[in-house]
Amino acid sequence: MKRSLVNASIRYAEELLEKNNFKLPEFGYWDLEEWKKHKDEIDVIDKLMLGWDMTDHGLGRFDEIGCVLFTIRNGLLDNPEVGVPYAEKLLIFKDGQRLPIHYHGFKTEDIINRGGGVMFIKLYNTIDGKAADTPVDIYQDGIKHTYAAGEEVLIYPGNSISITPGIAHTFGPKPGSGDLICGEVSKINDDNIDNYHIELQPKQYADIDEDEPVIHPLCNEYKKLVLQ
Repeated sequence: MKRSLVNASIRYAEELLEKNNFKLPEFGYWDLEEWKKHKDEIDVIDKLMLGWDMTDHGLGRFDEIGCVLFTIRNGLLDNPEVGVPYAEKLLIFKDGQRLPIHYHGFKTEDIINRGGGVMFIKLYNTIDGKAADTPVDIYQDGIKHTYAAGEEVLIYPGNSISITPGIAHTFGPKPGSGDLICGEVSKINDDNIDNYHIELQPKQYADIDEDEPVIHPLCNEYKKLVLQ
C-alpha cells in the first residue's frame, strides 16, 4: 500500500466526518510534527493504539476489502490500570468496500450506523472456526432477531446490531447507498490476538511504500515515526 493512498484516504475520511459533524479528539488532527512535539505525553495513546489506522488486509484490494479506522478509546486486557475497560472506534467506508468475514473470541461489540449510507451486514454462527449454515440469533437495539446464515441485514443511520463472540460477520455500505461511517462500541479491543478470519487469511497491518511524506502516523507507527 502506498503512503499516498493512506494520506488521501485519511483526508477523505476527515472530510466525511466533518460533513456529518463528527469531531475527533484533539490528537486526531495532529500532523507528524505535532505528534513529535507531544512525544513525551503519548505513552497511553501508544500502548492502546489509539488514532488512525487503515488496512487493505495485505490483499491489495482496498477499493473492495478494507476501510479507514480511528480508535477513540480502549484498554489493555492484561493491565486494567491503563485506559478504560471498553473500546470505541470508527470505521469509515467508501461505497463498494467491506470487511472480510471474521469473528472474535473475546469481544462483544455494537456496530452502529453513525451516518452516510445504509450499512449491510451478513452473519454466521461458527463451529470449529468455520461458518455454519444455521440460523443466527442477534439483538438489534435490544430487540431479538433471527436471520438465516449469510442473509443480508440492513442497518439504517442511528441503528445498531450487537455481535457476540463466535458470530462471524462482514459489513460495509450497501452498494449504491453511499459512503458510510460505522461506530463500534465494545469490550476492550485487541486486533493483534482477537481477530479470526474465515473467508481470507489477511494481514492485520499493511506494508507501506513511502512514496510521499506522512500526514498522520497510523496507530502502529508511533514507535517508528514519533518515539524514535
